[in-house]
Amino acid sequence: MKLIILDRDGVLNQDSDAYVKSAAEWIPIPGSARAVARLCQAGYQVAVATNQSGLARGYFSQHDLDAMHAKMTALVEAEGGKIAHIAWCPHGPDDHCLCRKPLPGLIHQIEQALGVSARGAIMVGDSIRDLEAGIAAGCTPILLRTGKGRAAEGKLATDSSLQAITVFNDLEAWVNQLLGPEI
Repeated sequence: MKLIILDRDGVLNQDSDAYVKSAAEWIPIPGSARAVARLCQAGYQVAVATNQSGLARGYFSQHDLDAMHAKMTALVEAEGGKIAHIAWCPHGPDDHCLCRKPLPGLIHQIEQALGVSARGAIMVGDSIRDLEAGIAAGCTPILLRTGKGRAAEGKLATDSSLQAITVFNDLEAWVNQLLGPEI
């Protein structure tokens, strides 16, 4: 089965510099749930890899994170899709964990949970660290302009290892390019 790994904040839902701290603040990017459903219906297994340092910082609880993920999952399922696995890093940037992107630990967690290799999978994100995590795990990176993507796009030209990365306006636009527009 073909695997697609998505970042969460800025790819599936609106991002916030003040952190997304509750299900009420978890606002889907228009078309994102339908895009995930279309991927599933086309035979892709879709997983999510997300840094959630707000847990370590005390901005929200595990219960809050579970509620955000339940909302995300329900919206995707309402469109006819399924998120195969959600991997999240609860650590802060100074915790020196192996799961926080740009390290590929979350992708390795997804591989273990699903019993598949991420080598050759697609990693879709809105930040350089998403792309770097994907590259480190052997994935093909895709950058979206949603979330922090426009700022990340400006950095692509200055890093020779990232210059060939394809950029799309949002998840729906990328899925339309991959699968063709929905009729």
